[in-house]
Amino acid sequence: MSGPAFSDSVLLADVGGTNVRFALADLSLAQQPLLGDSIRRYRVADFATFTDAALAYLGDSGARPHRGVFAFAGQVRDGEVQVTNHSWTVSRERVRAELALADAHFVNDFAAMSLCVPLLGRADVHVIGAAPPPSLDGAQARTFAVIGPGTGLGVGALLLRDGRAAALETEGGHTSFAPRTEEEIDILRRLGARFGRVSNERVLCGSGLSNLHEALGDLHGNFEGRLIPEEITRRANAGIDTTCTRAVEVFCELLGAVAGDFVLAFGAWNGVYLAGGLTPLLLPWLERGGFRRRFEDKGRFVETLARVPTLAILHPDAGLLGAAAAALSDVDGAVAGSLAAVAKH
Repeated sequence: MSGPAFSDSVLLADVGGTNVRFALADLSLAQQPLLGDSIRRYRVADFATFTDAALAYLGDSGARPHRGVFAFAGQVRDGEVQVTNHSWTVSRERVRAELALADAHFVNDFAAMSLCVPLLGRADVHVIGAAPPPSLDGAQARTFAVIGPGTGLGVGALLLRDGRAAALETEGGHTSFAPRTEEEIDILRRLGARFGRVSNERVLCGSGLSNLHEALGDLHGNFEGRLIPEEITRRANAGIDTTCTRAVEVFCELLGAVAGDFVLAFGAWNGVYLAGGLTPLLLPWLERGGFRRRFEDKGRFVETLARVPTLAILHPDAGLLGAAAAALSDVDGAVAGSLAAVAKH
């Protein structure tokens, strides 16, 4: 993957609490700028700094890019970001200098995830529920929520205005958990005793699924030990553990409730995209009804929410695709070009 063909490419990164993915973008390919054969994944725990990981990628790939666009799971402030679920603190100017880049652009990971939506093809999304998929025709103003459970809970929003796309950078995953049922109130009591304040991320991410399993096991008097998310979903899929099954069901119900809340908060009447590493794994459970039931359960807005489509993003590297979309920007947060050309849904 080395040589002159990659000298003018843009270095991309999608940085989470567990993994960092790198790739290159060719900005002459406006509808598909992400170069699929350039993608590599590394564990963040294997590197002391983000720059060390990036240098490992550049060494492995042989690429010599002059620009970088990096999406981080954390709030970007004054050119610096603290990765939310990891110890890395990253400075834009330091990264630019250490990687010998002419320019480095930092963006929140779910702002990037939001920007990827207009570049997704039909095979990259799966509709959940009866509401028909949305149109991304850039001629009309549209607003979408983008939510993703993974190592943490990411929340963003995509605004289509006048043929352009802009993303909201939020820390919506840290909004407060609002229980709806007696069972959920009992879960809140148990998690509150452990964490104090309980955010939605405490129940809607990988460790959140483990938290739900532990709280339900304690509630029903059959807790035998904390399980990792993969074991919980394995047992639930095999139908061999009722507590694991209920933990997955509650997870999907709560994800629906929170997704519906962000429709109301953002005015995202045109749709919700579910991203994150857990979404494809839980897709059969999301389709069983609890997710949409709680999504629509919004009192006087039940009929409105019933018309809002929900879609799972299946693209395996949507975060990098979003970073590539950000690299196409004329200015931070706005993607140039005709959205009608990429409205493939």
